[in-house]
Amino acid sequence: MTEEKAKGIARGLTNYGDAAFSKYLRRSFASSMGYSREMLDRPIVGIAQSASGFNNCHRHFPEMIEAVKRGVLAAGALPLDFPTISLGEVFVSPTSLKFRNLMSMDVEEMVRAQPMDSVVLLGGCDKTVPAQLMGAMSANLPAVQLVAGPMSTGRHKDHRLGACTDCRRFWQQFRAGGIDEQEIDQIEGKLAATSGTCAVMGTASTMASLTEAMGMMPAYGAAIPAVSADRLRMAEETGRLAVRLIGSGRTPRSILTQEALDNAVTVLLALGGSTNAVLHLAAIAGRVGLNLDLHRLNRISDRTPVLVDLKPTGAFYMEDLHYAGGIPAVMRELRDVLHLDAPTITGETIGDRIEAAEDWVDRKVIAAAASPIRDTGGLVALYGNLAPNGAILKRSAADPALFEAEARVVVFTSLEDLAARIDDPDLDVAAEDILLLQNAGPTSAAAMPEAGYLPIPKKLARAGVTDMIRISDARMSGTAYGTIVLHVSPDAASGGTIGLVRSGDRIRMSVRNRSLDLLVTDTELAARRAALPARAQTRKRGYDLLYDREVLQAEQGCDFGFLVDLPQD
Repeated sequence: MTEEKAKGIARGLTNYGDAAFSKYLRRSFASSMGYSREMLDRPIVGIAQSASGFNNCHRHFPEMIEAVKRGVLAAGALPLDFPTISLGEVFVSPTSLKFRNLMSMDVEEMVRAQPMDSVVLLGGCDKTVPAQLMGAMSANLPAVQLVAGPMSTGRHKDHRLGACTDCRRFWQQFRAGGIDEQEIDQIEGKLAATSGTCAVMGTASTMASLTEAMGMMPAYGAAIPAVSADRLRMAEETGRLAVRLIGSGRTPRSILTQEALDNAVTVLLALGGSTNAVLHLAAIAGRVGLNLDLHRLNRISDRTPVLVDLKPTGAFYMEDLHYAGGIPAVMRELRDVLHLDAPTITGETIGDRIEAAEDWVDRKVIAAAASPIRDTGGLVALYGNLAPNGAILKRSAADPALFEAEARVVVFTSLEDLAARIDDPDLDVAAEDILLLQNAGPTSAAAMPEAGYLPIPKKLARAGVTDMIRISDARMSGTAYGTIVLHVSPDAASGGTIGLVRSGDRIRMSVRNRSLDLLVTDTELAARRAALPARAQTRKRGYDLLYDREVLQAEQGCDFGFLVDLPQD
């Protein structure tokens, strides 16, 4: 029996030089787990699950895994779950992004190595879904994504609370002296009220939504609340679907076409979604030889309105989006700019899915395309001598009064420098200045943390300043907001221009012209570059060494060079 024709327990036999013995030995060990021969003769659906005691978003996964298994068994296959690396966003140091690629390799290799005919990818927290999709694209076994779902909101006095947009809002008030330590402690215990991912349009919710938009999960799969019985029914249906995928030819690479990628970008812009999604989409696309061109993103952004009024840019939460009509309702409003013939993992096209969606929509949450919240998309890429390879601004979360600016720069050379000086009462800074952080990009020791949301200096915050232009080679949480330019590429640690900026220089930013320029002559920049000290060499081993050797820049998704697929013809 060839490996290509083998199914279930006989797939990818361990090589002892005797295939019949290998199959016999495998069955005997599987029998020790109590499986009957009838069950072991069935096709196998793997369940790649990322639950962990260090991942609060996933604490309900045991119940979801059982629901997936029900669906698989009902459809006639054998479900086998297996653990992978789990990346709980706030529990990983220096940043979860550093380990996204490692998790993707774990997913890819375990899907390849273990005997399964299709796989359910069970994730949710920010980097888990991108890692699973990256691994699935590379392995190209029939796969379907199932997400944790968003947490439900909590309450503090008359405020709804939904994790970190609200945690940042109240922390900003605390820094400015608006609330006291006792109240911030009370809020701390109420921000994350249930299992599930952040309740706003942060990175987790954005990536779930884009996975649905690109066709890698069933309709409505992105926004069902984690604690809803519908989430368990979705899990059961996903198990059934995973069985139907066996032998169907519907593999991840057949779903993620250029048209599907464009659809995902369009929905990202209409949602006012997380800037992190640009990195993740670029990395996922790179695994199948596609390129997320930031100039193309700008063109799509210019034609795509913001339609969804969710925090951090609006007023509502993910549970509201679900009950308002979900991603199908958003895509229905965008039908004129979507590729409706793009296939989905369920076998229907995106156009079919839109037509089958419920007609009702809550216009308080999802605006009509004819009367959008904003006329253009939530993100825009900027280019110039400060960012030759591009930078990202979430304009839907920014102050338009700051979009056209030329100002003096106050530079922080590292995260440590930022922490030491940002609240110094003697810091030479004014409200009209630009704050700039260096050495927080992908090739830095910091490994591109969500540090781009530079705090307003305390003395300015207490004077009523709520926003300033902030620029860095770092990232920003999808739950954050402000006039913040991120992902400046090349980054400072790799020799990018951002590392040559000095306090007192001037920067000109024009969102209208998509430009970001350091107003320093080429001659002066060359002199500064020549004067840079050699990068300190530290002895590294293991994953640190691999990361340093292989990580790519932001516009390439910060994937590893050896994992990127060759471009498609």
